[in-house]
Amino acid sequence: MFCVTVRDHMLIAHSLRGETFGPAQRLHGATYVIDATFRRVDLDADGVVVDIGRAAEELHTVVSELSYRNLDDEPALAGMNTTTEALARLIANRLAERVHAGALGDAARELDGLVVTLRESHIASASYERAL
Repeated sequence: MFCVTVRDHMLIAHSLRGETFGPAQRLHGATYVIDATFRRVDLDADGVVVDIGRAAEELHTVVSELSYRNLDDEPALAGMNTTTEALARLIANRLAERVHAGALGDAARELDGLVVTLRESHIASASYERAL
């Protein structure tokens, strides 16, 4: 399996519901480094997994929709506990929509999979992997 990874970051505010989260139940900020890894079994006709520039642009577009916002106030996220894991899935699904819509080029429609990893610190991260 061939892989190409692009990276971006976002700063958000949110609170988490549930006693499990202790003080994170209060409003707090988080800075995430986000890696999106695009996977395919065979390279395309140009010998690449995906156009890296387009992949980086689309990741940035998706991340920009969330960055510098209080996620508790976002109507599209109402009722969602915006854990690192849940945000990884959200970003992966939004990127997948863009892949299927052709935003990364026609050849990208042949991608096999996508993994999105959110790093919330130098020692903790969460990922979501999906087929494309």
